Amino acid sequence: MPLEIAIPKELRKLALFGSGVGIEVAGKDLQVVAARVRPARIRVMGCLAIRDFASRPAAEWGAEYAKFLTSLGASYLTAAVLLPRCEVVARQVALPGVPAGDMEGAIRFQLDSLHPYGEDEVAWGWSPAGPGAAVVGIARRSVVDRYLQLFTAAGILVANFTFHAAALHAAIGLDGAGHADGFVALGRDASGALEVYGESPSRPIFSAELEMPEDRAAALALSELRLPPETTPLKLEDALPKPDVNPVENDLSRNALPYATALAGAFPRLAPAANLLPLEDRRYGSRFMWVPTLVFAVLLAGVLGGAAAWSRAADRRYLDRMHAEIATLTPRQQRAASLGRDANRALSRAQWLDQYRAQTRRDLDLLRELTRLIDSPAWTRSIDVTRDSVRLTGETPQATALWKILDSSRLFRNSKLDYNQPSAAGGESFIISATRESGK
Repeated sequence: MPLEIAIPKELRKLALFGSGVGIEVAGKDLQVVAARVRPARIRVMGCLAIRDFASRPAAEWGAEYAKFLTSLGASYLTAAVLLPRCEVVARQVALPGVPAGDMEGAIRFQLDSLHPYGEDEVAWGWSPAGPGAAVVGIARRSVVDRYLQLFTAAGILVANFTFHAAALHAAIGLDGAGHADGFVALGRDASGALEVYGESPSRPIFSAELEMPEDRAAALALSELRLPPETTPLKLEDALPKPDVNPVENDLSRNALPYATALAGAFPRLAPAANLLPLEDRRYGSRFMWVPTLVFAVLLAGVLGGAAAWSRAADRRYLDRMHAEIATLTPRQQRAASLGRDANRALSRAQWLDQYRAQTRRDLDLLRELTRLIDSPAWTRSIDVTRDSVRLTGETPQATALWKILDSSRLFRNSKLDYNQPSAAGGESFIISATRESGK
């Protein structure tokens, strides 16, 4: 279960002790970046491009990787691997009001509706994306097992299989600085494809690989994030924490993704990136992985000690005041007032729980209805649900027919096609919005 430690930004920076290796599976090649993070600086220790890894013996390119880490004095590090975008289905899930400890169970409950793999066994992982929100990655278990066997055969210890949205979100938020007003960042990966990533208060994460001019891609991302059209897009490498030391051969304009993966992999507890690798297959070898835990333990002990001392002093003052007030009341009056408060509190909680259950059921009914209406081969990339509207992004053979189908349901009205363009797969990419019918 992901654990994102909530501490003040200033203290968060002091806890940044870690090292990581990020490996991007970029077509036929592997792009490798090793980074070391300290409170005052980030150092990229080195980078490596492993060519045609899939067609070469695993032991051969595994030896290249081992030699690279040994030259850096970092042979103890395990790797975080960024899987190809086409192998992972990424979803954003909004679960307002669900406690952090119940998030994984809530996601697991609706997992079957979040991927198009039917009865195939899947591997999945999630990481926090803001209050009451999570980003979920799902891949066929056979795909994860294939990559795991490949890296194991090469002698590479892997701690994390993650995906683009989760790695970038974790790396950008590593030092707690963030971009409160939202942003859009554009970059190119090692193959030259256009990577678009953004965050906003209304939508925690937008991540896509688009085949269109950069200005159109930026406009589409700003629309999806509901940011002002005049917002200036950033370079992807500028949105990430800037390294103080970076080798000349490591061009961050093309290696931003493995760099972000290395940062996320260096702090699996402080800034978790969703991990699709089964728990029993994860390997950890960093000598510094327990440093954040020790720092947090010391900080927690100090906070608890101070809180305990303050609590005792506050309790003494409170008891003195209470004794003075109690002396003026009869025991019967005190009992009646206490029972009245308890009854009102219990009634208020019961009413709140009833309202929460009704809204949760209404949201689940909506997701079930969408699953029924949007049948294969149509599929959705994202579903943005609010209390009175829904917005769908995905692909279908014919988008015009799809939005008309939504209006045929009793749960939707005023459906409209906001965006429609032929996709590379032969269908049509679409963005459809609709108004939700009020529930009773």
